[in-house]
Amino acid sequence: MSHPHVIRTPDQRLRIFVSSTLQELAAERRAARTAIERLHLAPVMFELGARPHPPRELYRAYLEQSDVFLGLYWERYGWVAPEEDVSGLEDEYNLCPPELPRLLYVKSPADNREPRLATLLARIRDDDRAAYKYFETPKELAQLIENDLATLLAERFDQSRALITADVASDADRVVEPVRLPVPLTGLVGRDADIAAIGDRLAHGTRLVTLVGPGGIGKSRLAIAAARAAAQHFEDGAVFVDLSAVHDPQRVPNRIAQALGVRDTGDAPILDNLATALRDRSILLVLDNFEQVLDAAPLLTGLLAAAPGVSLLVTSRTLLRVSAEQSYDVGPLAEDSSVNLFVERAHAVKPDFEITAENADAVARVCTALDGVPLAIELAAARIRVLSPAELLDRLDRRLSVLVGGSRDLPERQQTIRRTIEWSTQLLAPEQRRLLARLGVFEGGFTLEAAEFVGADGDDAADVLSDLAVLVDSSLVAQHDSDDRPRFTMQAIVREYAREQLQGDGEIERARDAHARYFIDLGARARLPLKGGGQREWMQRLGDERDNLRAAERYLLDARDWDRAAELAFNLFLYFWVIGLLGEVRTWMDEPLESGEALHDRTRAVALYFTRTIRFWKDPDGRVAADLAESADLFRRCADRSGEAMAQISLALALLAGERPDTARATDVMERSLRLFRETGDVWGEAMALVLLGRVALLEQKLHAAFERFDESLALTQRAGDAVGGRIAAYHLGWAHLLLGSPEDARKDFALSVTLSTSLGHIEGIAYGLEGLAAVAALAGDVERAGRLAGAAHALRERSGTHNGPTFTFHQRYLDRLAAVAPAGRLAAAVAEGRELSVEQAVAEALSEPSLN
Repeated sequence: MSHPHVIRTPDQRLRIFVSSTLQELAAERRAARTAIERLHLAPVMFELGARPHPPRELYRAYLEQSDVFLGLYWERYGWVAPEEDVSGLEDEYNLCPPELPRLLYVKSPADNREPRLATLLARIRDDDRAAYKYFETPKELAQLIENDLATLLAERFDQSRALITADVASDADRVVEPVRLPVPLTGLVGRDADIAAIGDRLAHGTRLVTLVGPGGIGKSRLAIAAARAAAQHFEDGAVFVDLSAVHDPQRVPNRIAQALGVRDTGDAPILDNLATALRDRSILLVLDNFEQVLDAAPLLTGLLAAAPGVSLLVTSRTLLRVSAEQSYDVGPLAEDSSVNLFVERAHAVKPDFEITAENADAVARVCTALDGVPLAIELAAARIRVLSPAELLDRLDRRLSVLVGGSRDLPERQQTIRRTIEWSTQLLAPEQRRLLARLGVFEGGFTLEAAEFVGADGDDAADVLSDLAVLVDSSLVAQHDSDDRPRFTMQAIVREYAREQLQGDGEIERARDAHARYFIDLGARARLPLKGGGQREWMQRLGDERDNLRAAERYLLDARDWDRAAELAFNLFLYFWVIGLLGEVRTWMDEPLESGEALHDRTRAVALYFTRTIRFWKDPDGRVAADLAESADLFRRCADRSGEAMAQISLALALLAGERPDTARATDVMERSLRLFRETGDVWGEAMALVLLGRVALLEQKLHAAFERFDESLALTQRAGDAVGGRIAAYHLGWAHLLLGSPEDARKDFALSVTLSTSLGHIEGIAYGLEGLAAVAALAGDVERAGRLAGAAHALRERSGTHNGPTFTFHQRYLDRLAAVAPAGRLAAAVAEGRELSVEQAVAEALSEPSLN
């Protein structure tokens, strides 16, 4: 028997059940509804027809007839009806059918979250069935919803060539989207007035605010909180740029670009790409730990001049001393806030700790002795598990007075935190102090596996796991869980201290070499999985280690260890290409070539490959092609058949890129490359070689031959679970289908290419797919869709820095034909609309054809 409360939509589209409290999240519910309807889906919301507090059987019916559960949460738990134990908000989650996908979004900041909601969110966060994300503004929420629902659409994408597997499920927000503000694990104590003052400056037109104070004073936490509060005033929100791992001022533009999702493809200065990406955006950039790259300060004024909608919130131990800068001194916590912080952090290690008449004076004096410096208070509070407040005070009084450690020339509060770190380490066993020092070589955090390798290097008896646990308990190291793989970090000033100990003990080079050996091995382990079914896992894992990979490469180059530097880079070619770092890799490989030293054949082959392959399309005198041919010959000489085949792909691209493509020679080169890939069992390379041979066939107007090459390539990528190769093959197959007169098949291929590119965060791949779909829409006479997709692709190329190099696309000719017959100005207007779409919105539009539902 049918249920009386069935929800129906005329087209039977996916129904999205939206759960939230109604009053506090009205704007967010409107944003959610708009996002859902933009995807041509049906929002199931009580304001669209149901009563505010429906009986359980009614919203159970709504849930049973829905396809996706979407939860919005902030501070209120919601109304608990008479004779009920839980609110409707919690009941809706409890009654959600287990098979429904669950997309859950939590608004921050939440300074007044009700305890019952906090308990519910803790349970939801631990639910493996749920996707759990934070947002700050209605606009950001809409983007998240569109992206996640577009992914679900893609997974429902029913066509014979689908390559959507669990291993390449979309994690696009991790790579495509800018780096949003971190969500701290603990609350911020005693900074409300500071947050308000900083927000007031930003709201009244100040575009560069520098938070100044010593290490450990809480600049980073304050900047994050202030930016979160101010983000609502910036249309594109706030982006976090962590500079703690950057030691060369010249690399600051690259780090800002990385945080914004702008790729360093090497075909234009990264500063130019940054200016292009930011010129039309309203955004707040938080630049954290600027003191170590002060020489890059003039670049910030240039950025502000080039992008009038950009404002900067910078943390630094010293002023930047550039025009437009307003400083904000971050001082110590007041006594009551210091005590509150001490108690909060003490609870983390001793949950039953409370202020009493007996210990109140000792706690207050501890906070006073530590000058109200937050990190110093946290380090001291971590010892409350084994020391009473009185004992803690006694030890601090005795030790801080004698621990000067070469820091007498530092500001008073900087001395306080340095002495407190040293005091804290004095309470460690020698092996724990040694581990802390060795962990100082990591940049951007580390895994347990990496810590064990570097920490135990040369010491088989080391118990790194136990010693690391002590460092975490002591608040010298922080632990974060990332995709079931625990990850650890150190505050910048603690890491500085650790490195000083390594330097003083003469252990710095040994530790850095162990660090490099670990990441060389990691790169070797990643090489094959990156070409097949392990792509998503390894792209994610290597993304976490990006700063460590840079540090390892920098160490090897500084040591003039050209062979290992080339090995690390070459093993990770696919990763560096997909995330858009080939420009940076080129600068690495320029160093051995320009050193004047004799290089081993394979090292020279790798260096030539990286420095020439990104310039294959700029070769007026044939020099690039000649160098790539030399690279292939050198790989052949040292019996590296896979390397030779890779170099030949780039050589073929160079031969095809000029005004007079040498198709005959390119064919010969690619036929040999194809044989080598097949002989070595390199399926990824084989699939790429087939694509290149197909492109040669297209140039020769052999459409059916091209189709067969692309079709065979896609089949190979399907069998291997290769999403990178799959997106390339599907895209080319789309053009073959379109040129052969099969636009519907072309649309499916382009949509698949967009889906796979999104799953990898491959921005250039997304742009290519959007351009292909724009051509299909133009051929069908759909002016709005063609223009919007084309405009979105163009804006995406500009904002991601992929707009200068060569493109393999024919969509413009289709748009030109459409413009010639469309009403005047309609296509241009649609293109302008498309330029305003976010990545998520563009992908959603690309995948929202009625036939996809």
